[in-house]
This record gives sequence, C-alpha cells and structure tokens, in this order.
Amino acid sequence: MNEPRLILYELAGSDPQLRFSPHCWKIRMALAHKGLQADRRPWRFTDKEAIAFSGQGLVPVLIDGAHVVSDSWRIALHLEERFADRPPLFGAPQAAAVARFVNSWADTTLLPAIARLILLDIHNILDEKDRDYFRATREQRYGNTLEQVVQDQQVHLDRLRHTLTPLRHLLGGQAFLGGQQPNYADYCVFGMFMWARCTSNVALLATDDTVHAWRERLLDLFDGLARQAPHHKAVPELPDA
Repeated sequence: MNEPRLILYELAGSDPQLRFSPHCWKIRMALAHKGLQADRRPWRFTDKEAIAFSGQGLVPVLIDGAHVVSDSWRIALHLEERFADRPPLFGAPQAAAVARFVNSWADTTLLPAIARLILLDIHNILDEKDRDYFRATREQRYGNTLEQVVQDQQVHLDRLRHTLTPLRHLLGGQAFLGGQQPNYADYCVFGMFMWARCTSNVALLATDDTVHAWRERLLDLFDGLARQAPHHKAVPELPDA
C-alpha cells in the first residue's frame, strides 16, 4: 500500500530549516503520532500568495490529495478521520472535547504568557522581509514596542510558572496529559514550548519542575523528532528552585 502524499506548509525563520510555529509543531507531532510523513515546505509571514489556494493567510496548511485543510485543530480532526486505522490522536470520542479545551487554553493563556518572554527573539530570527510585518502586527497586538513587551523578564517568568500550575498538578500524577501515553492534548501544549525552544535561549522551566520532565519526555518521542529539530541556540536550564 502506497503512503499518502501529504504536503505541509510551515512557518520558517531566515534559516528555512528553522520551523518554529507552535501550531505547526502541533501538527508535526500529530503526523508522527500517526506514523505519517509529509513534504514539509517553508513559508514566511509575507508569503501570502504561496498559500492563497487555501483561502486564508496562515499556516499550518495541509494538502492531502484533493483536500486542503488549514488551522491546526481542523487539520488534527482531518488526520484522525482520514487515518482512523492508525494510532488515535484523541482516544475515546469524548476525549476530543477535552483536547479542544486544552488547545484553547494553550492558545489563549499559555501562548501570550510565553510571548512576553520571546517576541524580540522571534523578530531577530526572521527573514529580513518578515521583520517589519512582525514588528508592526505584534506591537499593535500587545500595545507596546517589542523591546518594552519583553522587559521585566523575571516578572514574566514568574507569571508563566503560575500559569502552568494546573498542568503541574496534573502531571504530578501521570506521565502525559493523555495519561500514560501522549495524545493530541499533549501536542497542543508542547507546541508552545517548541516555539520558545526553536527561537530563544530563555529558559522557561526549572529542572525540578514536573512540567520540565514532561517536556523532556515529549522531546524524546518519535526517536527524538523534536529534540533534533533545528533551533536558534542551545537552551540553558535554570538551576533547581
């Protein structure tokens, strides 16, 4: 049986191999979970025409034969339905609703908490043609210059660690958000940490944090897929708190 030909458009920095979007990382992990390979194509913020066929202007975009799917959540649902014979992303049917909540929490709460630590670093790894666009759109979103947004790093780290409290409590009793094995809920949160790992040298977690141990397990999944991914520079660890 021939493997399906999948094409995935992913956000890239000035180095086309540096793929850093948290939402694209959700799908990278989902594809690996399903045992699928995709032709991964670099895309940049100002390359709107390259994905105009999708009817919108954001990545990830997945092409699966005649199917063109955008938005990471919709892509995950597509993969689950299209490749139902492969390992499930959600588990029981009702688990998809829980994963959707985790995805929303990651997008609306965790993402802005991490952004206040790494926005300037992201700007600095972008291709020159993307930098003005990124600065203008993010400064409008956050109501300040990038430099001012990331000031008071320790304050932002403390807030991030507080934001992770429910995750920390859950992982104190199980290896993954999905239980003893990871599922798509794990990848929704992990994508945010890969966003930081690929773009910044800010150490988000203390080494004795249960979230740190969970992140390490995710980095090692699928023969170290995420650990081996290109990133801006080695990420130092904070000393134990």
